Amino acid sequence: MLDTVLRGARIAGADADAPLVDIAIAGGTIAAVEPSIRSDADCVELGGKLVSPGLVETHIHLDKSRIVDRCAPAAGRARDHMERVSAVKPGFTVEDVYARAAATLEQCILNGTTHVRTHVEVDPNVGLRSFEALEQLATDYAWAVDLELCVFAQEGWTNVPETDRNVVAALDRGASVVGGAPGYDPDRAGQIRRIFELAREYDRDVDIHLDVGPSADEMDIGLVCELTERHGYGGRVAVGHGTKYSLLPPDRLRALGERLASAGVAVTVLPATDLFVTGRHQDHAVVRGVADANALVAHGANCSLSTNNVLNPFTPYGDCSLIRIANLYANVVQRGNEDELAECFEMLTRRSARLIRCEDYGIAVGRPADLVVWNARSAADAVATIALPLTGFKRGRRTFSRARPELHRP
Repeated sequence: MLDTVLRGARIAGADADAPLVDIAIAGGTIAAVEPSIRSDADCVELGGKLVSPGLVETHIHLDKSRIVDRCAPAAGRARDHMERVSAVKPGFTVEDVYARAAATLEQCILNGTTHVRTHVEVDPNVGLRSFEALEQLATDYAWAVDLELCVFAQEGWTNVPETDRNVVAALDRGASVVGGAPGYDPDRAGQIRRIFELAREYDRDVDIHLDVGPSADEMDIGLVCELTERHGYGGRVAVGHGTKYSLLPPDRLRALGERLASAGVAVTVLPATDLFVTGRHQDHAVVRGVADANALVAHGANCSLSTNNVLNPFTPYGDCSLIRIANLYANVVQRGNEDELAECFEMLTRRSARLIRCEDYGIAVGRPADLVVWNARSAADAVATIALPLTGFKRGRRTFSRARPELHRP
């Protein structure tokens, strides 16, 4: 017996002239995708609106979101974002982190996100308090989103023994991904090797903040690719930011894309934060720092687009809208034709799902009914217009809805 039928859906990624279809949901899964399904189940009339799988947020920091009230961004062009956050982390409590993270996660849900990988810091000045809060958050919001925790150290690792103990403790408690920020470590290579050592010991995936800076010097992606291949970890490794990749000439960018593809290392581009923090040493012709993911994809790599920070010194704004992030990214890297914008949408959906190894993702019979209805007629249109998500479902249960905008004429 069917529970719900979405009628007159335009499936994201389908040909522009493809007929509209109905999507039948039963027991939390997609039971049928075909024209004119007959059923007495509850119906949602879509009238040709776009339907996509739920969006996938591959890189966000729920634990340090919404702290601008206690931790103002730097004035002028200062670059002390980490120091400002570090100063307030000792005051984080489990209850505080939970409340802020829940508010941010709810905005993600309202903007069509059904899967989230959040990075969580376990530096000694915060310990495992943030991790404990997000563990509980994952349980409490499982009705709307799958929340995955990537444990990492933001402020150094190889030089801070307690940090290593905290990372190990979080892995013992079930953290499913291990990462790091080697750019803040006096031994960048040492941190990267330790991350892979723990990933292999605990059979966890890897997601590292990597190659952040205003020049293409001293990149660490080569070592990450080498270790990925050596340990047979292709498809299980991602790096975030990669602002240095934005500075590569076409031949080196092509070589990087091909290297990433051969090793099986994915890249998450984080345009809001990268635009805000990159190039602050310059007073003109400022480096943008947003890697061209479309170019990397064209050379075989897998890429995603994501939010990163929300309302903190690294990014003092944000509404948790991935579709807005995709539009921002497309503006910066100057991608505007239909195929390019459609690829941007793929970097919020199918490509992001592949990055987090979500194998039962997509609109197909037998898959979980994680669906979003958009006020748009195509994936490219959704990115170009920053379309509003109108309603969403997680395992067949409606999780949010908003009224379609209406103009009230005199």
